[in-house]
Amino acid sequence: MTCLKTTRLHQSLTLLRLRSSFSATSSTTPWYSAPSPPHQDSPVLLTISEAIKNSSTKPLDSSLKKFIPSLTARHVIDLINLNPLSLDPPSILSFFKWIASQTGFRLSIQSYCTMAHFLCAHKMLSEAETLLRFVVSRKGKDSASSVFESITNSRGSHRSTLVFNTLMNAYADSGFISDAIQCFRLVKKIGLRVPFLSCGHLLNRLMQSNSPAAAWAFYSEILDYGYPPNLYNFNNLMHKFCKEGKIKEAQLIFDEIPKRGLLPKVVSFNTLINGYCKAGNLEEGFRLKKIMEEREIFSDVYTYSVLINGLCKESRLEDANQLFGEMCIRGLIPNDVTFTTMINGHCKKGKVNEAIEFFYQMLKKNVKPDLVTYNTLINGLCKIGDLREARKLVDEMIKRGLSPDKITYTTIIDGFCKEGNLESALGIREEMIKDKIELDDVAFTALISGLCREGRVVDAERMLREMLRANMKPDDAIYTMIIDGFCKRGDVKIGFDLLKEMQSNGYVPNVVTYNVLLNGFCKKGQMKNANVLLDAMLNLGVVPDDITYNILLEGHCKNGNREDFDKLRSEKGVVLDYASYTSLVGEFGKRARSDRPKRLF
Repeated sequence: MTCLKTTRLHQSLTLLRLRSSFSATSSTTPWYSAPSPPHQDSPVLLTISEAIKNSSTKPLDSSLKKFIPSLTARHVIDLINLNPLSLDPPSILSFFKWIASQTGFRLSIQSYCTMAHFLCAHKMLSEAETLLRFVVSRKGKDSASSVFESITNSRGSHRSTLVFNTLMNAYADSGFISDAIQCFRLVKKIGLRVPFLSCGHLLNRLMQSNSPAAAWAFYSEILDYGYPPNLYNFNNLMHKFCKEGKIKEAQLIFDEIPKRGLLPKVVSFNTLINGYCKAGNLEEGFRLKKIMEEREIFSDVYTYSVLINGLCKESRLEDANQLFGEMCIRGLIPNDVTFTTMINGHCKKGKVNEAIEFFYQMLKKNVKPDLVTYNTLINGLCKIGDLREARKLVDEMIKRGLSPDKITYTTIIDGFCKEGNLESALGIREEMIKDKIELDDVAFTALISGLCREGRVVDAERMLREMLRANMKPDDAIYTMIIDGFCKRGDVKIGFDLLKEMQSNGYVPNVVTYNVLLNGFCKKGQMKNANVLLDAMLNLGVVPDDITYNILLEGHCKNGNREDFDKLRSEKGVVLDYASYTSLVGEFGKRARSDRPKRLF
């Protein structure tokens, strides 16, 4: 009794001293010594109790308003502990909320902790958690130790270890994960039963976070204290580590499964095999498959699909075909993912006929191809220039109830443009507009390239403006194509304006862009503008290449003294830097000036 009174007066006592005051018992067995209560018939408590009892006919605002100045937090604690009229818990909670809302009245942390104990003792856990979440919100991060001590020091007749479950949940749900873990450790430290329900809740929170390492550390810790192991948690953690590319950590968790008395199942193996395949370690993936077979854990469709995908990525199509055949021999029916993987692998290697064979196998086995399957095959057909078959496949896809998406249309547009069939590409664009599908940057680039190739540079610029209105950012290549188009038709000024537009939009044009514009100036005989552009290019740190200097030399040859034409021509291809260029052109300029009087005479 004396020990508990001392604890109340000195809340800075360490948890090591608290260990002697509490025993590791169930939530129904008292783990404290109740204080000596005031008299049950205390006039203040009776007045409050009567008011609460009659609150349905006479609100507390009218019955207790005048008593508020004389009430203290101690009265509230005594009411919760003693409850002289045996009021039901919801009524006491209602009074607690009411008194907490009164201006000028302030409940102590002990009041909240006593109320939390009371609610937990009466199995009102959600209400207790709401109350403790309020406390946590006021105390903030890194407050677990102080709040925990207040709970353990709260004196009263309603004490329940369930309060520690609710406190852990309150911290976890408030986002203070480190505090929730600290609560778990404090419970262990004073020797109470580990709150496994809250440990599971906290573990789920950690699983949802972006830190599988923290989740695994906590899971390992609670497992060591008797938390029941669950294969789902192990698989989930392996998946998260594999997703981050941390295959070694995933392997460690896999190795821990049997140590915890569990046996890995097909999902466990598949998760790790997938991780190794994504990391490019196919050998380890096949080693795990062999272990599965030795343990009579049969590979499923997912196992084969993952390994086939790894083989296709490494262009090992023969091995992929062999594994696909093994899968079918074992009576497993490949799904749409497996078939699409095989189709994609063969298309990437240009083996479109084989890909089509897999497509027909897919239909024969009544496996419905999805949009990804069709897009993969359409892309393969477009790459080998078979646009007719690609178009037929789009029509077939529509008949099967699948609507072409942005990828479908963009692939076809790109294919037509590369084949020089610009009109068909523009026709596909009109279909996209009709279907309210927005063009992406790939489609715009293909169309602009096609228009420039056909000499329709004005239309290409219009397409550029449309692209900008769609909030897309054209790259250097698009601007360069259009600048080149205008320069080729002699509209060098428009090309130069586009260069300035690039710079004002934050682009740093590269040497190819400058070469295109320099070539335009030189062909127009505007050598002064060409040299000014060269200086600007150098000032911006863009390094000219041999093409730059030889474009300029070509310009000087065509627009200079005929007698020096052959000499300048002979220098083309060996002028690789600015010094060589200026030296040669400077010499050419001197000769031109010295020859001028003779030509006039």
